[in-house]
Amino acid sequence: MEEIKNTIKIGGMSCAACSARVEKKLNSLPGVTQAQVNLLSNKATILYDPEVIKQAELEEAVRQTGYEVLAEEQGIKLDSPDDDTEIKNLKLSLGISAILAFPLILNMILMLFRVQVPFLNNPYLQIALATPVQFIIGYRFYRSAFLALRSGGSNMDVLVVLGTSAAYLFSLYNVFFQGDLENIYFEASATIITLVLLGKYLEERAKNKTSDAIRALSGLQPRSARVIRQGEEMDVPIEEVRTGDLVVIRPGERIPVDGTVQEGSSSVDESMLTGESLPVEKRPGDAVVGASINKNGSLKFVVTRTGSDTTLAQIIRIVEEAQESKAPVQKIADQVSGIFVPAVMGIALLTFVLQFWFNGNINLAIITAVAVLVIACPCALGLATPTAIMVGTGKGAENGLLIKGGEYLELMQKLDVVVLDKTGTITRGEPALTDIITLGNYGQDEVLRWAGVLEKRSEHPLGQTIYARAQKQYGDLPDPEDFKNYPGQGVAGKSNDLTLTIGNRSFMLSQAIDTTNAESQAVQLEEAGKTAMYLAIDEKLAGLLAVADTIKENAVNAIQALKDMNLEVYMISGDNQRTAQAIARQVGIETVLAEVLPEKKAEEVEKIRQNGKVVAMVGDGINDAPALATADIGIAIGTGTDVAMETASIVLMSGDLQGISTAIKLSRRTMQIIKQNLFWAFFYNSIGIPFAALGFLSPVIAGAAMAFSSVSVVSNSLRLRRFEA
Repeated sequence: MEEIKNTIKIGGMSCAACSARVEKKLNSLPGVTQAQVNLLSNKATILYDPEVIKQAELEEAVRQTGYEVLAEEQGIKLDSPDDDTEIKNLKLSLGISAILAFPLILNMILMLFRVQVPFLNNPYLQIALATPVQFIIGYRFYRSAFLALRSGGSNMDVLVVLGTSAAYLFSLYNVFFQGDLENIYFEASATIITLVLLGKYLEERAKNKTSDAIRALSGLQPRSARVIRQGEEMDVPIEEVRTGDLVVIRPGERIPVDGTVQEGSSSVDESMLTGESLPVEKRPGDAVVGASINKNGSLKFVVTRTGSDTTLAQIIRIVEEAQESKAPVQKIADQVSGIFVPAVMGIALLTFVLQFWFNGNINLAIITAVAVLVIACPCALGLATPTAIMVGTGKGAENGLLIKGGEYLELMQKLDVVVLDKTGTITRGEPALTDIITLGNYGQDEVLRWAGVLEKRSEHPLGQTIYARAQKQYGDLPDPEDFKNYPGQGVAGKSNDLTLTIGNRSFMLSQAIDTTNAESQAVQLEEAGKTAMYLAIDEKLAGLLAVADTIKENAVNAIQALKDMNLEVYMISGDNQRTAQAIARQVGIETVLAEVLPEKKAEEVEKIRQNGKVVAMVGDGINDAPALATADIGIAIGTGTDVAMETASIVLMSGDLQGISTAIKLSRRTMQIIKQNLFWAFFYNSIGIPFAALGFLSPVIAGAAMAFSSVSVVSNSLRLRRFEA
C-alpha cells in the first residue's frame, strides 16, 4: 500500500520545545516516513504507511507527549482575529488578570519613588489579588507544564510556572512564617502571568493575520449560483451545484465554480487567482474559473468542477499545505529548542546557588533565578520561521504564485540556472502554418491535404496546427491507416495506398528518405525562427511545411530580469539547432539545448545539476513533467497541463514568465526576514539570560522582554505583507 499524508490538529503547544518534542515522538514511530509539527498552525503533517501504523496510533502518540488532539475544522476559517475563540478567551483572561494585577504594579511603581500607600502595601490585599491570577488565570500554564513533565519533557510553561510559583510561594512563606513584610514579590508573579498572557494575546492576533491570504481567497467564492434546471433559472446554494449544470452569469457577477462557456462572450477579471491585471476574453469553448469576475457580457457555462475540485479550492489547499510545511532553516531552531528548556532550568538553578553562595541573600538568589526562568522563554525561536513562511506563501498566492512548500521558498534564492522549455513557455504554444514549399510533382494544395490527413492523429502542437489548417480548407479528412508516432521526430502512416511520412530531417534520414534537394530551403526557414517539416509521399520528398510560434509578451523582459539577477538562463527544445537558436536570439538566451527528445529533457537537467548548480526547470506540458521533477525546483506554467502543475514545486498561475523573478525576489525577502527573526531570537536569549543571571533584570522586566520578543518576531514577519514584485 502507498504511503499517505495526513494532519493532526494539536492543542496545548506553547513554544518551540513543545513542537520539537511532538515531532521527535512522531518521527520515532515505526511506519512514519516524515513528521513535521508547525507551532504556528498547531498542526502535525505526517507521511506514513497505513499498513504499519494507523491514524489512531499517531493521535495516541501525541496524547502521550502531553498534548490534546483536536477535531479538524471543516472548510476555511473566515473569522476575523476578534472572532477567534482562543483569542476571545485570551482577551477575557488578560482583562481580568490586568485588573487584579494593576494595584500590585501601581504599588511597585510608587515604592520605586519611595511613596508609601499603606492600603496598597497591605500583604493580605496583595495575596487576595495575586492568588486568583496565579492559580485561576494561570491554570492554563500549570496544566500545560504538568502534561509536559508527565510525558518526560519540558516547555515554556514549565519555566513560567517555576518562576511565578517560586516568587509567589516565597512571598507567602515570608508573610506567614517569617513575618517579613519587606521581601514579598506577589506583584512579580501576578505581573509576569499578565505579561505572558499579553504576549500570547498579541502573538495570537498577529499569527491570525498571517492567514489573511487564505482568508481572502476563501472569501472569493459566492454563496450561491444561478442555474437553469427544467428550463427555469433558479438560485441554489453553492453546495448544491453539480457537474453538468448550466449556470447563468450576468455582468459584474462573480463566477461561482469552474466551467466551460456554452453561450455568450465577455471579458473576465482573473487577477485574484492569477495576479494578471488585464481581463481575459471568454467565448464559447473557453474555460472559466470560479471566483473570477465577469466584467461586461452575459455568459452561460457548463459546470466542470465543483467543491474541492475547483481551481480556487486547489489553490487554497496548496497554500495551506505550504504554510504548514517547514523550511530547512527551521531545523536550527528545532535543534536548539529541544534542549533549550532543560538547559535554562539548569542555568536558573546554578544562578540561585551562585547568587546565594556569593551574596548570602536568599531573596536576591530566588528573584534572580526567577528572572532567568522567565526571560528564557523560547517562543520567539519557534515562531521565527513559520510566521515568515506563512506570510511569504500567502503573498505569493496574491501575486499568482503557488509555492507548494517552505523548502521551495528557501531554495529559490539559491538558484544558479533557470532552464526554460520553448513551446508553451517562451512561446505561446499556438503555432501557425506560415510556408508550404512544393517539391517534385505535387502542388501546394496536395501537400497541405496529405500532410493534414497524416497529422489528424498527431498529438504534437505543430502537427495539430497543420491538421487545423487543412481541415479549414478541405473540411473532414479521412483517418490515416497504420499510423505511427515517433515522439520528437515525426509521424508515419498510409492513405489511399500512399505511404506518408512527415517529420524533421533526422527522422527522414532514419526512414532512408533523401532530403538533399530541400535542405537549403529548410535552413532559410529555420534561420527565420520557423520549424521546417519534411513531407514524403511513397518515400520521396514532396514538400516542406514551415510552422512558426509567436513569442509570449513580456518573455524578453522576464528573461532579462533573470539575467540581471546573475542567473544563467538556458532554453531547451526538441526543435533543430537553427530554429531553436533563432528563437533564443529573439529573447536574449545564449545557451540552447536543441533537438532534445521529450524523454531526454530530464537527463539534460540532471547533467546541469551534476555540475553543482541549483536548477529550476520551467515547463507546461506532459512531456516536461519528468524534467520538472528532476530539477531542484520545478516551475509549471498555470496555463499548461494538470500533470505539469501536479509535478511542479511552484505554479505560475498567469503563465507570465515574470513570475519567476517575482518568486526569486519573494524568496530572498522571506529568507532575509527569517534570518532577522532567528538572529533576534538567539541574540535576545544570549543577552537576556546572562543579564538576568547577574541580577540586572527584575522578573517583571524579564517578563515584559519575553512577551516583546515573541510579538516583535511575528510583527517582523508581517512586514512581508508589504512585499511588491
